[in-house]
Amino acid sequence: MSQSISSLQPPVSSPNFEVVAREGQARTGTLQTRRGVIETPVFMPVGTAGTVKGTRFEELEAPDLDARIILGNTYHLWLRPGIVTIKACGGLHKFIGWERAMLTDSGGFQVWSLGQLRKITEEGTEFRSHVDGALCFLSPEISIEVQTALGAEIAMALDECAPGEATLEEARKSMELTLRWAKRSRATFDRLQNAQAGSLRTADKMSVPQQTLFGIVQGASHLDLRRESLERTVEIGFDGYAIGGLSVGEEKPVMLDVIEDIAPRMPVERPRYLMGVGTPEDLIEAVARGVDMFDCVLPTRNGRNGQAFTSRGKLNVKNARYAQDQRPLDEACRCSVCARHSRAFVRHLYLAGEMLASILLTHHNLAFFLDTMRRVRQAIRSGQFAKFRREFTEQLSLGLD
Repeated sequence: MSQSISSLQPPVSSPNFEVVAREGQARTGTLQTRRGVIETPVFMPVGTAGTVKGTRFEELEAPDLDARIILGNTYHLWLRPGIVTIKACGGLHKFIGWERAMLTDSGGFQVWSLGQLRKITEEGTEFRSHVDGALCFLSPEISIEVQTALGAEIAMALDECAPGEATLEEARKSMELTLRWAKRSRATFDRLQNAQAGSLRTADKMSVPQQTLFGIVQGASHLDLRRESLERTVEIGFDGYAIGGLSVGEEKPVMLDVIEDIAPRMPVERPRYLMGVGTPEDLIEAVARGVDMFDCVLPTRNGRNGQAFTSRGKLNVKNARYAQDQRPLDEACRCSVCARHSRAFVRHLYLAGEMLASILLTHHNLAFFLDTMRRVRQAIRSGQFAKFRREFTEQLSLGLD
């Protein structure tokens, strides 16, 4: 069994995270933020440009979704509408009208995905804006300054992502740069937080909008590099730890091997976050390996493309077989879409080009992901996670009828 290296963790300010139940490596807990308690394992819907595509915040807050935390994208918000506008409008929460918790990514993955359109140096990354072609520069300091201005409860250190097939030499170079950027991210974050606290009267210090900072473990598919990256990232000291650089081209068994090796080694008293992954079965397999937090664009992206996630697998509403199918998208689902609409109707909307099709599919998909995490949490608390995992997998394998 892999051992935690939490003994290396220096004293740092941290979110109030408590593990309340375990079954094997799977665990459920609570993460206290200034905007409420988040139960883990948790799925975080992705709000790229300050909105979760295809749904309103009222729906995210409704009982059948009840999302307690969403993701904001530093890269996109920095380029448009820009930090000046967001600050003038009172910060990101007020600007977009979301009062619950938020996590902002560092922008590193979006810049990495630009491929040949960016140039990485020790200082940071130079790239052309996808909005207007302007030359831009993102460094650890700038990323943290932007995230501090956005004001999300959780910010991420800037990292450099190596592709899944990276050689040992390429992965080490990327990992070393990520570690140097992590130190700069930590230093900038601490300086800005201290300045923010110092600007207030003593009586107001308890109301400082305290943010927390997560570090990111890199190393591609090389387990020795992943272990070294984790140990050295923990030595820097962060409030939570993320596994980055997965689901970027490597085979799924490779991804699961990395998670299985690294997640149990992560500090037990800190949240563990798997970035950008994945399908519902991916989430359950990662929970079984010790992960607490997830985000992914699949529920919204697939919904816009006519696909529903169900307890029996993925359903493509474009298929002619559903033209007169009066059943809901998922007969086991209790979301408001499945309670009201049939596969036939959603298919009609999609083929007619009605935007409501994407809205309904997105709502259902988000409900499916969030409800799956609720069921995972309950299964762990009741000591039934192994049974739940087995039955969930068996149900998916049956396929759609």
